[in-house]
Amino acid sequence: MKSQHQVVLSLGTNQGNRLDNVKRSLEMIHREIGTIIKISKLYEAPSWGFDSDAFYNCALVIHTFSSAHKILDQILNIERRLGRVRGDTLEYQSRIIDIDLITFDEEIINTEELQVPHPLMQNRKFVLLPMTDLNLDWKHPVFHKKIAELLETSPDNSVCTIVQNLEMPLDRIPLEQFNYIAFEGNIGAGKTTLTTKIAEDFNAKTVLERFADNPFLPKFYEDQNRYAFPLEMSFLADRYKQLSDDLAQFDLFKDFIVADYHIFKSLIFAKITLAEDEYRLYRTLFDIVYREMPKPDLYIYLYQNSERLLENIKKRGRDYEQKIPASYLDKINNGYLDYIKSQTELNVLIIDVSDKDFVKNQEDYLYILDEIQQKICK
Repeated sequence: MKSQHQVVLSLGTNQGNRLDNVKRSLEMIHREIGTIIKISKLYEAPSWGFDSDAFYNCALVIHTFSSAHKILDQILNIERRLGRVRGDTLEYQSRIIDIDLITFDEEIINTEELQVPHPLMQNRKFVLLPMTDLNLDWKHPVFHKKIAELLETSPDNSVCTIVQNLEMPLDRIPLEQFNYIAFEGNIGAGKTTLTTKIAEDFNAKTVLERFADNPFLPKFYEDQNRYAFPLEMSFLADRYKQLSDDLAQFDLFKDFIVADYHIFKSLIFAKITLAEDEYRLYRTLFDIVYREMPKPDLYIYLYQNSERLLENIKKRGRDYEQKIPASYLDKINNGYLDYIKSQTELNVLIIDVSDKDFVKNQEDYLYILDEIQQKICK
């Protein structure tokens, strides 16, 4: 599964309302480029390389699936919209906003348009000092030094003073108040991708369904009548064991647990795939297991229409899924919705993501977070 990139940006401004410039930049970066995970304190520092008014500076970490060059294009677009005018001169100038791409994971990029890590970062205290606030486990891939070591050996002796703390956008969404959140959805709804992204952004432990290890799954799609019962039984046993083990093991370094399934999905799929007599036996076994399982504090169902699901299934290219008919996906969706209606004590949120792409579009991801926030605040 594709993981997000960890990117460090540096902001500077010495024209107009400097605090407002920083806040507007942070808002646009979070909304359009990537999720802001950490923000340094706001510093004031003298101009570097030329005589001018003092700058406000900060550093931040974002998570994004985008490439470094796409991020650069987005940064330049935000600068233009905030009023930054780049002249033909190469000399340093005062500016309403300056957004620099400092690091992109631990990669080295050297093209005509972009150099990463930023080639002057080790000489700039107004970059290094804010970066120490971020507490990154990052080492410069060229100098093989951590941020504190670069700061210690930097030739820049300028004085940077702390102005204030800056608000973290994700602090408005207190997911850590929950111990256990379950994301659910139909085949191809993107629940595993979203679960992984939420976990990375909010420092959560993941519990991801081990569907790829099930030997009956490819056989089931070839001959459903023969392999439905062993498939559902093996899934039930594996889900029970995984959830029992992972939910019991508290991680001191994580704030909560987020899973890409809830064990009740076993009954939903079994009702669709099993013959009536098989289902009665399965239901008896399931009820015994279900009574012992902890229930999620928040259950989020990602609804997608079957047309979009089929597109997603085709894109991810698992051979054994390619012949799944829309009618089968419709039955699963209906099964989930019927289950949700029957659960009066479960804290449920349904989000329609049929027209959303929370991997390619940051605003679609923030839409999901906003829906969760509204649910929490009710």
